[in-house]
Amino acid sequence: MFHRLTTTAALLALAAGPALAAQDTITLGMVLEPPNLDPTAGAAAAIDEVVYANIFEGLTRIGPDGSVRPALAASWDVEDGAKAYVFHLHEGVTFHDGTTFDAEDVKFSLDRARAEDSANAQKALFAGIETVEAVDPLTVKVTLKAPDGNFPFNMAWGDAVIVAPESIATEATKPVGTGPFRFVEWVQGDHVTIERNDAYWGEPVALSRATFRFISDATAAFAAMMAGDVDAFPNYPAPETLAQLAADPRFKVIVGTTEGETILAMNNKQPALDNAKVREAIAHAINRQEIIDGAMFGYGTPIGTHFAPHNPDYVDLTALSAYDPAKSKALLAEAGVSDLKLRLALPPPTYARRGGEIIAAQLAAVGIQTEITNVEWAQWLEQVFKGRDFDLTIVSHTEPADINIYARPDYYFQYGKPEFVALMDKLSVTTGTTERSAILKSAQEMIAGDYVNAYLFQLAKTGVANARIEGLWENSPTQANDLTAVHWVE
Repeated sequence: MFHRLTTTAALLALAAGPALAAQDTITLGMVLEPPNLDPTAGAAAAIDEVVYANIFEGLTRIGPDGSVRPALAASWDVEDGAKAYVFHLHEGVTFHDGTTFDAEDVKFSLDRARAEDSANAQKALFAGIETVEAVDPLTVKVTLKAPDGNFPFNMAWGDAVIVAPESIATEATKPVGTGPFRFVEWVQGDHVTIERNDAYWGEPVALSRATFRFISDATAAFAAMMAGDVDAFPNYPAPETLAQLAADPRFKVIVGTTEGETILAMNNKQPALDNAKVREAIAHAINRQEIIDGAMFGYGTPIGTHFAPHNPDYVDLTALSAYDPAKSKALLAEAGVSDLKLRLALPPPTYARRGGEIIAAQLAAVGIQTEITNVEWAQWLEQVFKGRDFDLTIVSHTEPADINIYARPDYYFQYGKPEFVALMDKLSVTTGTTERSAILKSAQEMIAGDYVNAYLFQLAKTGVANARIEGLWENSPTQANDLTAVHWVE
């Protein structure tokens, strides 16, 4: 009797007390840990997945629908036939350390990004800049070497966010931006935590705190979701369990598109691979659908060039490198190549590790042996991306509209064909939609015809979240976990 009365009293007290506060914190899972937290000095997508639109902002930004939107620039004027842009900055913006944001910070950021010694992974975004002028504290004029109607899009990349000279020395480990969240801590090997910036100049966010936990193992990712240790996994690494999670009312599965062209990248300067016939043989040895089904459990769209299928300028060139092992063997014979053995470096993502095993078997079937090495992300960046010490590797390029990387002769797969460079130079000074489309289609056909890489599939965005979470991006028009609209519903 005493127990019943006590329990009833407790329930009545709870009912009469204040309502429980709505949940306003979130823990997100990420497969890869960023090597640093400065998006202006690193190539890893994981950097932007933490900081883009959360900690750092640019003059413009990419929205969840892929559109270019105002950010630190409230508006801009296009002058001299798209050869000059005048950006009008928001007033009253401060960095997280309390310093004022103004036109001088924009000038510093853009001049730093395009400097000779710049560590920016996307220096090509800034190569067309002639001068940057701080007209007054809230006005910046950027004059280009040639007209570029795409410049506002270039400024929306994570590589183009605005940083301050006062904090640049420690940006890689203690990032200071202007965004709606401020950095709290980075426990390397485990998590990054950010919290709401109550002094934010724009629309306040609903979340008070967010933690990004790094879980590279697919089995551990599933266990973390089931146990509630993470609230959402925007890029979930275990597609084989998506059906089970979708059937559980606690969760929702969010399937969309990404800008991630997943490729078997080939080092075009390595012996054997410097022969286009050998590269074509490799391309014909690969069964794309088998990789999509076996590694990604059906999630992914076959591609035949480095371009997103959902882009209106996409050309379907998959037939050019259709699965044809007999043709593959014939091409190797024509090239005078036999007993070919190549190194295959596989970074941690599921598409690489699982896909790599399948590709190795497919290549073996036509007489190409592979020596597989599993590498961690930092090692991949240092050895493969920077050092170009590889034969084959598998990676998904998640940057938007990045076919221009093929114009860089020192880029890790080392193509840089002069005719392709000329195409990209022409694209940069072309503003007409129809003309730009024609150039982009020619570019796709050129790299596909030269078999620069073996094009596998467009990475699907397979996310899982607590069913009460709203505002996560369905698609990934850029590499980001933008939390500005994320909130819990009761």
